[in-house]
Amino acid sequence: MNTPKIYKVKGMHCASCSSIIERTIKKIDGVNSIEVNPGTESAKISYDPNKINSEDFNKKLEPLGYKLITEEKKIKNNKTDELHEMKIKVFSAIPLAIISLFVMAWDIGAQLQVTKEMPLIWEEFFHHLLPIIATYVLFVVGRPYLVGFYRFLRTGQANMDTLIGLGTSVAFVYSFIISAFEESLLKNFPNIGATYFDVTIIVITFIALGKYLETRSKLKTGDAIEKLLNLQAKIALVLREGKEIEIPISEVVHGDLIIVKPGSKIPVDGIITQGQSFIDESMVTGEPMPVQKKIGDSVVSGTLNTSGSFTFKATKVGSETLLAQIIRMVEDAQSSKAPIQALADKISSIFVPIVLILAFVTLGAWLFFGTASLGIALALSYGLSCFVGILVIACPCALGLATPTAIIVGVGKGARNGILIKDAATLEKLHKVDTVIVDKTGTITIGKPTLVDIQNLSDLEESEFISILASLEKKSEHPIAHAIAMYAESKKLPIQEVSNFEGIQGKGLKGTVKELEYFVGNIKLISELKLPFDNTQLEAYTTQGKTPIILATNEKVLGYVMVADEIKTESKQAITDLHKLGIKVVMLTGDDERAAKYMASLVGIDEVVANVMPIDKLAKIKELQASGHVVAMAGDGVNDAPALAQADVGIAMGTGTDVAIESAGITLLGGDISKLVKAIKLSKMTMRGIKQNLFWAFAYNVIGIPLAAGLFYPIFGWLLSPVFAGFAMAMSSVSVVGNSLRIKGKKL
Repeated sequence: MNTPKIYKVKGMHCASCSSIIERTIKKIDGVNSIEVNPGTESAKISYDPNKINSEDFNKKLEPLGYKLITEEKKIKNNKTDELHEMKIKVFSAIPLAIISLFVMAWDIGAQLQVTKEMPLIWEEFFHHLLPIIATYVLFVVGRPYLVGFYRFLRTGQANMDTLIGLGTSVAFVYSFIISAFEESLLKNFPNIGATYFDVTIIVITFIALGKYLETRSKLKTGDAIEKLLNLQAKIALVLREGKEIEIPISEVVHGDLIIVKPGSKIPVDGIITQGQSFIDESMVTGEPMPVQKKIGDSVVSGTLNTSGSFTFKATKVGSETLLAQIIRMVEDAQSSKAPIQALADKISSIFVPIVLILAFVTLGAWLFFGTASLGIALALSYGLSCFVGILVIACPCALGLATPTAIIVGVGKGARNGILIKDAATLEKLHKVDTVIVDKTGTITIGKPTLVDIQNLSDLEESEFISILASLEKKSEHPIAHAIAMYAESKKLPIQEVSNFEGIQGKGLKGTVKELEYFVGNIKLISELKLPFDNTQLEAYTTQGKTPIILATNEKVLGYVMVADEIKTESKQAITDLHKLGIKVVMLTGDDERAAKYMASLVGIDEVVANVMPIDKLAKIKELQASGHVVAMAGDGVNDAPALAQADVGIAMGTGTDVAIESAGITLLGGDISKLVKAIKLSKMTMRGIKQNLFWAFAYNVIGIPLAAGLFYPIFGWLLSPVFAGFAMAMSSVSVVGNSLRIKGKKL
């Protein structure tokens, strides 16, 4: 069986690296598919473990400079060590680059007659110092680029390191030859005095600094996983054989009774068996207010107990917990590729070879066309400068990072707001949605009956009226009866003793309280008892989707209560916000048409289709899609499974710990429909960031490469120094990651 597995990749620096890794692994027998993500520096590989394993992958990758890592701790340590090593090298090179910039600026200033010529003694000093500095910077700070160049010569596989290594090496070797044989060369080529040690020093420093800033920023883009992992408790206080003992959460088993004290994290998922408390679930659901929990309520691992102590029974442990599922889903989503990335991947895969060819063609063109007008020495000098400039400025890092960094940040931001996104493709599709289909029960409404109205027509106190009604309903197992009993419990009303209880099929029930027989039921029951009763008002309530429950004796009707599935407080605002985004909202429900339309009118839904079966929901979605609409379907993820699968984006309203977060493209934890609005805003925000990144990455290369090649020199006399090319290249990657990080700070 082919099971996808995610590996971290060591040694990957750019989109061309990901292309090399994909091409290499795809050729191996037993590999079904591979997706390499330069943003997360990870590879998602689907393969047959009976034919191949990670060691076989590494045998192919290590000669190319890459390695797959599986141990989570090792991954983190490697990244931290790599960042620390980069920091030391970068900060050792910066003072040397400043010296080189000082010399370059003085030289340019003298040529423009802004400053005086540098004194001869200083000129000689720097003439001998710069080669020493360049040697250190190239062979110590720039070692990864030299190794990349060497691997290219050995394997023929070129990446970003190849371009930098080739460009800076050529500049260094050329300058070294000029310096070593200066006197003899000047006799034959009077204009050949220019050297490029400063180019080697400054370009490598700029690029190393850019890579350091980029790596540090990329760690920030993925901090959602880090925060989720930090939510996990390390130990659990378990009751075993009558004693409280602390054990690692890995040793907690199903059925364990776990004690949670104030201020403690909940270690696994379970159900409260004793006590009550308020629990902060914000890091899992995105809801800021602590939620009251009592006996019978479920609790989720990673959430924080804010007040009282309680005991709960472990029902899900290890990888079964909701937090573990969330972490796994976020990891998968951040490692996946959005369809919009396909173009960037195609370009990146052929980009480096094209740039190499273009650089050599440019050098040849300068020598061929420039020698006649400039002389061989100046033509070679300019050609070499353009050769290095093209290699440096054309690195495809910004292009490769444009999409994945924004996806990583977007998925992470969603997770922190209780919006779980299955993959990058779903996040991309969501921004195109123009029609949202919602179910009524559990989406627009709370999803369980509650007592919403009381009409006491008797001489009884309202509290006594409800107490009698609840005492009788307590004997029933009907959901409506449960709603009435729960209301009485919330008001702390007494449940009285009932005798001679009897259920009346399809109509209600009867029983005796304090030696008086009572009847509880619907209109049919009252009609059969032949009690006078004006039901005009009841019909109006029924039109509103409310269910009347009537309390009576043999002699008269005492009153009635209305039970309904209440509209969620956030539903109306959510529909209004969807309209502001230009999205049409359609409600599909199996309920009565009049009741459904009344409910829809309260929240502002555009269209209602009532009395529908699941197959009808599927047909409606197909009909909308055939009309050219992009449809999102929000439902409970179980009864609506066919419709969720058919919709362009399926959205599950997750209201408990048993939520199947794999059942839809997006899961809204807590079942809050206002998160649907946030999810769409997040998608639009992320896609806007991706398009900005791609535009600037493409524009940068479209403008930069011709400028670096000297294409404008014959017309305007413009030449781009490789130093500025290096700075531009480094900053392009940093700016793309920085632009993606802006998504984190934006309000949904």
